Amino acid sequence: MRKRWIICLLAATLCLALVMTGCDAGQKKTTGQEKLKVGFIYIGTANEPGYTYAHELGRKYAEEKLGDKVEFVVQENVSDTDDSIVSVMQSMIDQGCKVIFANSYGYMDYMYDMAQEYPDVIFLHCSGSKSRENMLNYFGRIYQARYLSGIVAGMKTETNKIGYVAAHPIPEVIRGINAFTLGVRSVNPNATVEVVWTSTWYDPSLEKAAAISLLDKGCDVIAQHQDTTGPQIAAQERGKWCVGYNCDTADIVPEAFLTAPVWNWGPYYTEQIQKALDGTWKSENYWGGMEDGVVKLAPLTKNAPAGAQEKVDEMSKKIISGEFKVFEGPIKDQSGNIRVPEGTVMTDEELLSFNWFVEGVIGTLPES
Repeated sequence: MRKRWIICLLAATLCLALVMTGCDAGQKKTTGQEKLKVGFIYIGTANEPGYTYAHELGRKYAEEKLGDKVEFVVQENVSDTDDSIVSVMQSMIDQGCKVIFANSYGYMDYMYDMAQEYPDVIFLHCSGSKSRENMLNYFGRIYQARYLSGIVAGMKTETNKIGYVAAHPIPEVIRGINAFTLGVRSVNPNATVEVVWTSTWYDPSLEKAAAISLLDKGCDVIAQHQDTTGPQIAAQERGKWCVGYNCDTADIVPEAFLTAPVWNWGPYYTEQIQKALDGTWKSENYWGGMEDGVVKLAPLTKNAPAGAQEKVDEMSKKIISGEFKVFEGPIKDQSGNIRVPEGTVMTDEELLSFNWFVEGVIGTLPES
């Protein structure tokens, strides 16, 4: 009898061990008494309208929706040009974070390695391309809204010279420049888009200076891929116009602002954190578009040209329905060569590795 009891006890212990071993990062459900700690790592500052600010609005939305079930740990201004993020992630893990979001492309490899080291932590990386069982990458098809903003810029310019202040020559930025240019030239085939690189995400004075250099060349509309309003302020000070990015900044530059491609991260962040709470999280990469509401175009202002709203509405419907694809051929490159044949749509793999400019872009691609 005693021997049978010991055997049963050992069997129960083994079953329990197997159950515990089978629980991976996405399958561990948080108990009702235990708060889930979630970390957010930002490339920029969260209090100035821009890329990081848009993510912070999404985090606050999730915080409001999820209430006291979640505790957040936020770290701003973390460099993506060195291994600073490693110590930040380690600190968050040491504090008990079981879910970590990071919003810069440059964090990718560091997070990928950290995910291997900590398989019981969920990692979510924005704008990258690598994933593991406990790590996904997520982004939005902001290029769709970029195309629409290009329509507005193309209809607004009087000099047919549009300037674009760009951060780093990575596929995300190149894709945005190209989509914007395609939008511009869909309504104004004579217009060009001149690109100036800053090699920064957040440097208000440098990015403003880059915009000024474009204005000095005769550009009368300034677009950007930056985390600041510096380029927009430069346009307003010169009496010209601007297309923002990330957030609606019409209140900051009311005399210059036309519109902007903007983000809406709140529902996505809420969904992913809720799945972690429920123990149903899985590593599923995400690249949503206008049909999901994660990206959209900010309302056109009084500065927008006549007819722009109607054209934007028309193309928005076609993008959302799938009738129109931004990167459907024929598309030529800067040299006039057909790179996307008629009737062909660029694949996601091609979009995620974009390394050439479309016809109408003035500028070169330095090595990243």
